[in-house]
Amino acid sequence: MDSNQFELIKVGATIKVHQKIKELNAKGEPKERVQVFGGMVIARHRKISPSATFTVRKIASGVGVEKIFPVHSPSLVKIEVLKQAEVRKSKLYYLRSYKKKLREKIIKTVKKA
Repeated sequence: MDSNQFELIKVGATIKVHQKIKELNAKGEPKERVQVFGGMVIARHRKISPSATFTVRKIASGVGVEKIFPVHSPSLVKIEVLKQAEVRKSKLYYLRSYKKKLREKIIKTVKKA
């Protein structure tokens, strides 16, 4: 993933991250598949650095699930930005204890590969 695509990922964006997963099949042979993780970006860390990351949070079966993705990882296939909410903070950690869903002001709907 190039650095231009990382600029599209902003805090408050609802995104889908396509990631390559390597695993073994029943015969023990290696295989690859693409797994999609969708949710809201709650944080970005080290914007320019080669070790830059972003954190995505979703609610699955009533349980909050967070995943941290390195920006320059070769396992990231594609990132789709579905919508962008207007937020006033750079880190949305308060969503962890927020009981209701965040009411989003949709600024724009973007689909980028």
